Amino acid sequence: MQTELSAAWRNTAVGDESAQILKTCVHCGFCNATCPTYQLVGDELDGPRGRIYLLKNVFEGGEFGTSTQTHLDRCLTCRACETTCPSGVRYGRLLELGREIVEEHVARPVGERLLRSILWRVLTHRTAFPLLLSIGQRLRPLLPRRVAQKIPSPVVAGDWPPARHARRMLVLDGCVQQSLAPNINSAVARVLDRLGISLLRESRAHCCGALPLHLSAGEAARDFMRRNIDAWWPLVMSDVEAIVMTASGCGVTVRDYATYLADDPAYARKAEQVASKVRDVAEIVADEMAALADWEANTVNRDVVFHSPCSLQHGQQLRGVVESILSTVGYRLHQFADAHLCCGSAGTYSLLQSEMADALRKNKLAALQATDANCIVTANIGCQVHLASEAEVPVRHWIELLDRQDEEPS
Repeated sequence: MQTELSAAWRNTAVGDESAQILKTCVHCGFCNATCPTYQLVGDELDGPRGRIYLLKNVFEGGEFGTSTQTHLDRCLTCRACETTCPSGVRYGRLLELGREIVEEHVARPVGERLLRSILWRVLTHRTAFPLLLSIGQRLRPLLPRRVAQKIPSPVVAGDWPPARHARRMLVLDGCVQQSLAPNINSAVARVLDRLGISLLRESRAHCCGALPLHLSAGEAARDFMRRNIDAWWPLVMSDVEAIVMTASGCGVTVRDYATYLADDPAYARKAEQVASKVRDVAEIVADEMAALADWEANTVNRDVVFHSPCSLQHGQQLRGVVESILSTVGYRLHQFADAHLCCGSAGTYSLLQSEMADALRKNKLAALQATDANCIVTANIGCQVHLASEAEVPVRHWIELLDRQDEEPS
């Protein structure tokens, strides 16, 4: 796609990167065939090809306003289009660059600006979010059904094994996951301990930056990234093998730290080294597949269906890894229709674009529950909470099936 950058973007890092991405698009439209929002509404501007034209207009200096902003907001950033694209267009990165520019130039209504700011600030706050969640959980019986369904019940984390192995890895505790489902990282620690790996935590590391990034608060996102790098750096420089991601939404973000901080001379090199250490927990467990031969599936929850988050199958291009692990230990995995499509969670999308998100969740659950599996498993906290709020069967992180294989389901 031929692009003539405006004077404002010519010979700039953002402009040059955007032009390179735009140049790879041949506007074939294959992307629309796998775009969840295009399939829902059928509007060209609510599909990747249409949004690329809108972004091209932004970088070429054309007029843009609330209409452009609305169509960009409706994108889930699921990146299914990237999996489909025969030309390798880096649509997700182009969208991030364009959204930040549109955010700077198009004023949102005061209420909308306030909501978006409060969302990322509260959800990433170390004390505010856990406190508000605890209050919500206590008041849950008194709340309207639609609100109560979005608040998960309290979960006990369980024991964290002591660091006793020569092999050591670092885990990102993250922000919302530690409050919503603290059992996930504890389960990972116990599973890795059985595999001869000690999992370490660094308390100063927190949000990966994805939440503010999705809300076009780019500088706030980069600040989170810098703080995580500072927290991890001594361990990265020691004998830590990997930085383990237990939420695929965090993983896809931290893997791209080098891209986000490429123009920061103090952090560019460190970001590259941190990103090179990142591995999803499924990759770690898959490397120890031989050791899983003696592990057995929970006979009660043997029939499962795996919803692969977009950030795992499209963002990180990790497909079939979790499924292979679960099959190896004896779970019967059920197939379902349209497994490539988003469930509608997409970070804060389910809160800001609730109508679209609810429709996508309804479609996803219809497909998942048509399999007659007695448990849905996934690999991202956002998907887990979003699906669980309406699911008829338990929704869990897949690692729990390895950790709790001899226990009865709650």
